[in-house]
Amino acid sequence: MVPENLRYGGGVAGTVFNPVVAVVVVLIGILMCCLPRNKAIVPFLLGSILIPSDQILVVAGLHFPLLRILVAFGMIRIFIIRGRGKWRLFSGGMNGLDKSLVLLSIVSAVAGVLLFRTGQAVTFELGELWTALGTYFLVRCLIRDDEDVVRVIRTLAFIVVVMGALMLSERLTRGWNPYTLLGGARAQSYAADMMRGGVVRAVGSFAQPILAGTFGAVAVSLFIGLWLWKKEHRISAIFGIAGATAMMVASNSSTPLMGCLAGLVGLCLWPIRSAMRLVRWGIVATLIVLQLVMKSPVWHIITHFDVSGSSYHRYELIDQCIRHFWDWWLIGTNVNASWGWDMWDTANQYVSNAYHGGLLGLVFFIAIIAYGFKYLGRARKTASDKKEALFLWALGATLLAYVVSFIGISLWDQSIVGWYLLLAVICVVAMPQKAKAAAAFEPIWTARFATKVDVPVGLHGREPLPAAQKQAHASWRRGNER
Repeated sequence: MVPENLRYGGGVAGTVFNPVVAVVVVLIGILMCCLPRNKAIVPFLLGSILIPSDQILVVAGLHFPLLRILVAFGMIRIFIIRGRGKWRLFSGGMNGLDKSLVLLSIVSAVAGVLLFRTGQAVTFELGELWTALGTYFLVRCLIRDDEDVVRVIRTLAFIVVVMGALMLSERLTRGWNPYTLLGGARAQSYAADMMRGGVVRAVGSFAQPILAGTFGAVAVSLFIGLWLWKKEHRISAIFGIAGATAMMVASNSSTPLMGCLAGLVGLCLWPIRSAMRLVRWGIVATLIVLQLVMKSPVWHIITHFDVSGSSYHRYELIDQCIRHFWDWWLIGTNVNASWGWDMWDTANQYVSNAYHGGLLGLVFFIAIIAYGFKYLGRARKTASDKKEALFLWALGATLLAYVVSFIGISLWDQSIVGWYLLLAVICVVAMPQKAKAAAAFEPIWTARFATKVDVPVGLHGREPLPAAQKQAHASWRRGNER
């Protein structure tokens, strides 16, 4: 007989929480509630990433991993304690990216309940909603301007330096992970499961080596962007690049390597930025031609990019997903494990969203990525200087690194924090630029006949309204006064 709390979603039967970790979590929660708004995100990032997610509090059968507890402290700060200044969940207003993420979370939760139709399914999906929407809303609320963006990236640099050192130590000591001393839910499985071909695959505080390596690998282009944008923070960028590279190497996985290379290739495309439409359509045309001439499907190409011997599994995931389209398109599926060997392991973010949310879930996930590139592209064209444009381009390269990495991994531990951070940063730095672009191309004559005119400003209020629009707006006001 399966225990009641394990019938859906798995998990530990009781609390697994080291007393030292419990004290640290309480201290982090206090700091989140007491620090100024612009610094409250620092303890959240340190706690959510550096402390393993296998520390779990079970209350009345409900599971509260560390991240959910920290999100609860964040919600207390935002909605109850608040503090000085304006508090809005969506700095700059809710945009298409925000809406797509909310819809993806809701669709996935509803699909999960409809697939399993049990009380445990409802409980599990509510917990997933709390983790996804709570984490995203928290970072979206706490990151509001350029200074916050720099602070977040510098904090990430510190995190990857610490984690890179721990993972290198883990590899050099043949798999000894200091986090096992905390006695988490996975403590006994690290040494046995994290070996491949006699080589240690370090995990650090993460659940799997690929998740740990990917977290570092995709951040390389982000730190390069900080280097190009803010000269005074280049030391942080250098340490960040070193730490992120150490995480990638110590994980001994092909997915982080491919993600890092994708980000670097994206950065190298800067000289031909005006021809990106041609590049995109060229890639599409190439894939179509390859599909016509190859004996195997075009997605079989990913098997040729392999370091650790797992790329064929990713090919099979994509292949079986396409072959069984009519089994999952409506609300997803819970029988994918029967489609082949190891098909239960949906180590592909696109396939995972398809299985957990159906076609709608996959569409909303792709929409998140599309909106991210769209906003960054518009923002770069209206950037105030070259350094700012380079940083926006680096954000696009980081997003590309995630797009490629998602072929080989689905995020489910604290690595989701890095994904949500990137999306929040994109919204903060790109949406003001979008408003400026709209103002720049607005016809001057509309100001004379509008019933209300909003005076637009540049990025974070630094740039004045164009003189022609000022004159038109003043003329409109004089006409109304008469």
